[in-house]
Amino acid sequence: MRVLAIDPAIRNTGYAVVEGDGRHARALVFDVINIPAKLPQSAALAAVRTHLKNVIDKFQPDEVAVEGIIFVQSHKTAISMGAARAAALIAAADAGLTVYEYAPRKIKMAVVGKGTADKQQVAFMVRALLGLAETPPHDAADALAIGLAHLQASDPLKAKMLERRQV
Repeated sequence: MRVLAIDPAIRNTGYAVVEGDGRHARALVFDVINIPAKLPQSAALAAVRTHLKNVIDKFQPDEVAVEGIIFVQSHKTAISMGAARAAALIAAADAGLTVYEYAPRKIKMAVVGKGTADKQQVAFMVRALLGLAETPPHDAADALAIGLAHLQASDPLKAKMLERRQV
C-alpha cells in the first residue's frame, strides 16, 4: 500500500509518501511545505492544496492519512489549523482518495511506544524505523509517523492498537 501522510499547518505542512505494510515500510518522499508569513492565509491554503495535488499526481497514493484534530488553547490557532486541514482534505477528495485520521497520541504510541513522546523522540524513531540517513525536520517526521501508523492500522495483526476514523 502507498499512503500520503499529512501533518497540516498553514505555514509548515509536513507530508510524506510511504509504501509498505504494517511490518515493512519505506519512505518515497518527505518534506515540509513552507509558506512565507507575508502570504495571505487564502493564498497559503491554495499553495498547500496545489502542492499536495502535485504530490498526489506524482506518487499516486492509495489512501491518505492525516493527524486528527488536536485541542489548542487559542481559537485563532484552531481556526488556522482547521483551514490547513481542509486544504489537505480537499486535495485528497479531488483525487478521489479515502482519508483516515489518527489521534496524535495513537500515532506516537505506534511509532515510539509512548503516547506522550516529544518531537525529538518521534523524529529519532522515524529515522530508525525507515533507515533514513538523516533525521527529518519535525513536521516531515510527524507526517512520516502518521504514514507508519496508517500502515500499522492497515495490518490486521496490529490494527486493534490504532483506532482509525475515515474522514
